Amino acid sequence: MAIDRNKVINDLSQLKVRGDNNGLIPAFGVLVQQLPANFWNGFSEKILDAAGDDLADAAEGLLENAAAECGYHTGYGIITSEEFNSVVGPMIEEKPEDILHGAYGVFTAWGWANAEITELVPGEKMVVRAYDYYEADVKNPKRPFAYMIRGVSRAFMDLAYSKPYPDGFGKFACEQTKAIEKGDKFAEFVVTKA
Repeated sequence: MAIDRNKVINDLSQLKVRGDNNGLIPAFGVLVQQLPANFWNGFSEKILDAAGDDLADAAEGLLENAAAECGYHTGYGIITSEEFNSVVGPMIEEKPEDILHGAYGVFTAWGWANAEITELVPGEKMVVRAYDYYEADVKNPKRPFAYMIRGVSRAFMDLAYSKPYPDGFGKFACEQTKAIEKGDKFAEFVVTKA
């Protein structure tokens, strides 16, 4: 891997990004909002509580899919941005693998999750390890709760190895195999073909 993760995190975390009058940040070619993590965690918890045990699987699927849609479009905006190309671009030797590693550097730099790829079989499988993420703050969930990382991770694999949107969306699935919110020291996400 040619990507210097620490340099990516350091350089991209220095960027000054400001919101507009509506609180949205028009960065990376997409509109991003800035709300506290407990807002999103509470939102997810309310959806799951309302769904109950009978509809929990469906509700979780919808939360993950919403994160995947967001991750796909935001991820595309990130990897095609001037900022990404100026910091990560010079390090890229292997496409799309180095781009994926760079994208997780951005993920960490922007505070979404301290996450990195620990295994990558091009076009087949990716294992992501996260040492911190905002969904880890949820207390006593019934199941692993990191819908955002699950959705974004599968979306990143779609971006790397599938056709353009919408035909290439949803070609990968992600399973959370370890969870900080369930007591593990780190979380692990395994992405494979759907």
